[in-house]
Amino acid sequence: MTKEVFTLRSPDGQKIELPIRKGTTGPDVIEIGKLFKECGVFTYDPGFVSTGSCESKITYIDGKDGVLTYRGYRVEQLAKHSNFIEVAYLLLYGELPTSDQLCQFETSITRHTMLNEGMLRFFNGFRYDAHPMAVVSAVVGSMSAYYHDTMDINSVEAQEIFAHRIIAKIPTIAAAAHKLTAGQPFIYPRNDLKYAENFLRMLFAVPAEEYEIDEVAVEALDLLLILHADHEQNCSTSTVRMAGSSGANPYSAIAAGISALWGPAHGGANEAVLRMLKEIGSVSNIQKYVEKAKDKKDSFRLMGFGHRVYKNYDPRAEIIRKMCHKVLIKMGHLESPLFDLALELEQVALNDEYFIKKNLYPNVDFYSGIIYRALGIPTSMFTVIFAMARTVGWVAHWREMITDPNGRISRPRQLYSGPRERDYLNIEDRVRDHPVG
Repeated sequence: MTKEVFTLRSPDGQKIELPIRKGTTGPDVIEIGKLFKECGVFTYDPGFVSTGSCESKITYIDGKDGVLTYRGYRVEQLAKHSNFIEVAYLLLYGELPTSDQLCQFETSITRHTMLNEGMLRFFNGFRYDAHPMAVVSAVVGSMSAYYHDTMDINSVEAQEIFAHRIIAKIPTIAAAAHKLTAGQPFIYPRNDLKYAENFLRMLFAVPAEEYEIDEVAVEALDLLLILHADHEQNCSTSTVRMAGSSGANPYSAIAAGISALWGPAHGGANEAVLRMLKEIGSVSNIQKYVEKAKDKKDSFRLMGFGHRVYKNYDPRAEIIRKMCHKVLIKMGHLESPLFDLALELEQVALNDEYFIKKNLYPNVDFYSGIIYRALGIPTSMFTVIFAMARTVGWVAHWREMITDPNGRISRPRQLYSGPRERDYLNIEDRVRDHPVG
């Protein structure tokens, strides 16, 4: 069988052959590892938009046709037939579990949900108005101080305990971060509740009265967790892989991913959707703001429309759209001006030729923010719940990276455009025409 190669010429005219590798689906990749050694040049790809940083078997996205699969299963099928814990098992282990495997996995997660009491006291060291994402990233990073029995990244047993422990405890940490800013007592997890139920209770319950679980709220949250569980080599996932490639403890790698997710261009997009809706203010203003969005000279942008990867409809958006309408009906919010505005804006964008031509369809962030708002979840917690869901994907990628026999510490290169080598000048000989900084 002939090995496919990509041929190019070096600056001195030498012919270089670079191997072409094929995955099970998706674009081929060109191995450029020997490019610098043989040609003396690097590739230049700001944002890594055309660079494959690793080989992975976890998640695949076809942006052109709007396809998202976890371990080969379409997210539409998983959203319809599965639940978050089963999807977590699939992402971690590569296969859907049997009944016994799922029961054992769910039991393990449930029994790891409690936090060390010292960690709970750690929460009290934060300011009362600290953003929950700041709290969550710091507390997750501190887990290496409380659970250092799983610090050996080369131990299969330690990897397993870490994976179950962080997936189990992240909802408890997230809920505690909210209770801190709300000025309410922390609520302990309960072993008789499912994953989403437990989180909602820890988030909303108070000691003075029993919390009543709403099945629609649980269904909506579980669906959101599934849809946000993984999304290939995005910014935060790549951050986890890069931090972990140094051999850093896994809690530090996850904390790095949480920090990356906090950016408004990544996990904070659903918060931006609500800010945008508030700025538009009324259904009567929609056309005005749509025209502003079309004007390249105007700084206004419609948040929650279009996607960096998907050039078609975001498959998660179609799933979550139905749940969004179900939640609004159940929670009685259809008469809310904000939700009326969101639904009208959705219809305008779906039928406007400009948005259709540019593939600016509503994405998952547009609907998730509306659902969270309808469930009574504070805006500051939106990205925290995103992090809660994505932790499963981060752990799966960390485990894949740490066990990759070809893995190396990440070390991107650069195109240097600073000064050439200069001689040191004594301070009395330095003259500047303008201030520095």
